Amino acid sequence: MAQGHKFQDLEETGEVLVALINSSEPVKLQQVKAEHQALFYKHLETKKIVTQILKDTAQIEESAGKRLLDMEEQKKHRQKELENLEEQLQQCTAKSLITDSEIQFLQNELESLRKTEGKLETLQKEVDEDTTEIIPSAL
Repeated sequence: MAQGHKFQDLEETGEVLVALINSSEPVKLQQVKAEHQALFYKHLETKKIVTQILKDTAQIEESAGKRLLDMEEQKKHRQKELENLEEQLQQCTAKSLITDSEIQFLQNELESLRKTEGKLETLQKEVDEDTTEIIPSAL
């Protein structure tokens, strides 16, 4: 559709040029030529500007794409680190539970040994009493 419109514009421009050439007015032809050249130069300048804008846009898109890829890579790396830390946390938690159990066991053993020590001290006192008082008095 746009090409049809361009073709129609070109056709109309051609008809206007043919009509001007047929009128044989050199002043008008010079004026049209000057206007046409000005329009052509304006078109070239606009084309340069649009081309530069497109190049700049492409560079910006490329830069943004690279940054996005870098950020995705960092995200993957951080995700991997997070997974490793979570695994270490689980291992440490398991070790902590085992250590807590061992500490509880050792505390129970210590309490048992203290009770046994108390009984042994009581027995030792009884033996000492027997050997220092009862046996000599019986003799």
